[in-house]
Amino acid sequence: MYAVFTTGGKQYRVAPGDVIFVEKLDAEVESTVEFDQVLAVGKDEGTVVGAPTVEGAKVEAKVLRNGKAKKITVFTYRPKKDSKRKMGHRQPYTKLEITAINA
Repeated sequence: MYAVFTTGGKQYRVAPGDVIFVEKLDAEVESTVEFDQVLAVGKDEGTVVGAPTVEGAKVEAKVLRNGKAKKITVFTYRPKKDSKRKMGHRQPYTKLEITAINA
C-alpha cells in the first residue's frame, strides 16, 4: 500500500516504514502528525485517485527530528559592473517516519 500526499507545497509518495524529509513543521520530536490532503492511495486491488483529495484518507507519521540541511552558497554577480554578492542558506526540515496509511 502507498499514498501520495501534499505538504509544504510538494507531493510525496510514501509507504509505511518510509523515512522522508519535508519542509519544517511545527511539531515536537517523537510526536505524531497526520496529513489529510491525500491525493491518491494505491492498494492491492487498484489505485484510488481523489478529486482533488481522497475522502477519509490520512497518512500518519512520527517526527524523528527537526534540523537544517547542509549549507549552500549563493553567489551572484554582474560582469564588468564590479557588483557581486555572496550569501549562504540552510533550509530547515523535519524528518518523518511514516507509520500508517488510513484509507
